[in-house]
Amino acid sequence: MLIEDYGLIGDMRTAALVGRDGAVDWLCLPRFDSPAAFAALLGTDEHGSWTMGPAGAPGRPATRRRYRGDTLVLESEWDLPEGSVRVVDFMVPRDSVTDRSEDTAPCLVRIVRGLSGRVPMTSVLRARFSYGRVVPWVQRHAGGTHGRVAAVAGPDALWLDGDAATYGGDLSTRADFTVEAGEQVAFTLSWQPSHLPAPPRPDAARLLERAERFWSAWSAACTYQGPWREAVIRSLLVLKALTYAPTGGIVAAPTTSLPEVLGGVRNWDYRYTWLRDASMTLTALLRTGYRQEARRWRDWLLRAAAGDAQNLQIMYGVAGERELPEAELPWLPGYARSTPVRIGNAAAEQLQLDVYGEVVDALCLAQRSGLEQDDGSHLLQMKLMNYLETAWREPDEGIWEVRGPRRHFTHSKVMSWVAADRTVRRLRDLGADGPVRRWIALRDEIHREVCAKGYDPVRNTFTQSYGSRDLDASLLLIPQVGFLPPDDPRVAGTVEAVRRELCEDGLVRRYPVPADEGTVGGDGLPGSEGAFLACSFWLAHDLALIGRTGEAKELFERLLSLRNDLGLLAEEWDPVNARQVGNFPQAFSHVPLIDTALRLS
Repeated sequence: MLIEDYGLIGDMRTAALVGRDGAVDWLCLPRFDSPAAFAALLGTDEHGSWTMGPAGAPGRPATRRRYRGDTLVLESEWDLPEGSVRVVDFMVPRDSVTDRSEDTAPCLVRIVRGLSGRVPMTSVLRARFSYGRVVPWVQRHAGGTHGRVAAVAGPDALWLDGDAATYGGDLSTRADFTVEAGEQVAFTLSWQPSHLPAPPRPDAARLLERAERFWSAWSAACTYQGPWREAVIRSLLVLKALTYAPTGGIVAAPTTSLPEVLGGVRNWDYRYTWLRDASMTLTALLRTGYRQEARRWRDWLLRAAAGDAQNLQIMYGVAGERELPEAELPWLPGYARSTPVRIGNAAAEQLQLDVYGEVVDALCLAQRSGLEQDDGSHLLQMKLMNYLETAWREPDEGIWEVRGPRRHFTHSKVMSWVAADRTVRRLRDLGADGPVRRWIALRDEIHREVCAKGYDPVRNTFTQSYGSRDLDASLLLIPQVGFLPPDDPRVAGTVEAVRRELCEDGLVRRYPVPADEGTVGGDGLPGSEGAFLACSFWLAHDLALIGRTGEAKELFERLLSLRNDLGLLAEEWDPVNARQVGNFPQAFSHVPLIDTALRLS
């Protein structure tokens, strides 16, 4: 199945991917970064899945599907000779700020409704804990019309309740039933620790009403009213769904190891909170009216950085965990045979100086957007600047987490300038004491060095790193962060150089990579990758900034056309096979979609 054949549902603790064929092929419980109970996405049905569809036609794709209004309630419909049927899939939102009830039981709900005729249906639940490695012990319990089924292994328990009788077979729990026009058959699957007694039997109809009400109310608060409101709202819903409600942390994606190139080794775990991605997400939310999320992310940041602000990690667990050891799961064959499948992320130990700029920029925007002054965030910003005052001179791994030698990446220096610039602005706004003159001098020194060492005057373009001729798509952010004004000739020169040297079929690659899969590139990894969607949005944004609005809109509309039918984007686009690749859905793709829509509007 193609990556774009999946839809997203979630409860702001975790998220599930539902295929066009009605199969739930990915779900980690109880958190985004917990071991998966359904891992067929990275293997086969035997690694865990829950299929729901017309009987006798396994794998048959839905005739059509959509989200119900501005929500994360997914509807899939099949038209068959026998009639038509709809499956409604959702998880129950559990936003700890607005609703603390039912806080211990993540719940996946699947409601089958007959639309016309009389349609036989089949449900097959294959629970496999620990990323498909563990087959649980399944028992039937009393409760409801047809009893309850509990699947238990170690600390985990899944409780299946339904309106249809179930039976066991082939290490799965099955149900065969028929729905006529106007009839409804509901199933709920709840997780809880295995040592607890059975949870209450969920009321599917009430939970559906609750889910619709929550998502609709949240979407209605969006302040953007421009021509791309539908795309912006859907992207905002993705960002909200990727927020871990108990702490305010924001994951980069709900998946791991979806490949950046089919069959390749660039397979990473994105179920963590990258400071860069989360900071950019925060700015997008603030610009569209969502202050509560900004406030909670700021609180998360203060907790995560507490005690060691000068050694800021580039990513943390959703509750602020620092240890994210990387490991491989050899029993999973990988999506499209792309191995290894990885959990954890060793890049957490890298030095990436640009994150200091992104964090400081986000804190400054939060303050300028009217978020109440917080002494903790002010103190954190001062500590970050004290560290960066000398650290900015060091080489690092850069924005793209290269696994080769450290270098003096131009983007890292630009974002160090951003940190100094925003700190000076904030201190002036507050009328606060601080080494303003010293940091003005630092800001100016960084600017002079970048323009001298990170710029190629012969080609009229900034370069990936000092002394390099290679380009990097992150250079497109230079005018967006205010390092140079859009009308500076060096900005236009860099935009043209990126279009000339990094674009394929009009879409932007992050940096040069070898075409030969066996060749190791400058990032220390073998093989190539797809076009990076975030970078392509950055190009559209830059075209708008430099006054080429027609070209910007044309590229933006083309990028919108790459979304799947539900408005979702992965990390990259494979221009050869014309399909999405990388972890899905990806916050880093949806954030610049919002930013570019705001710019073009």
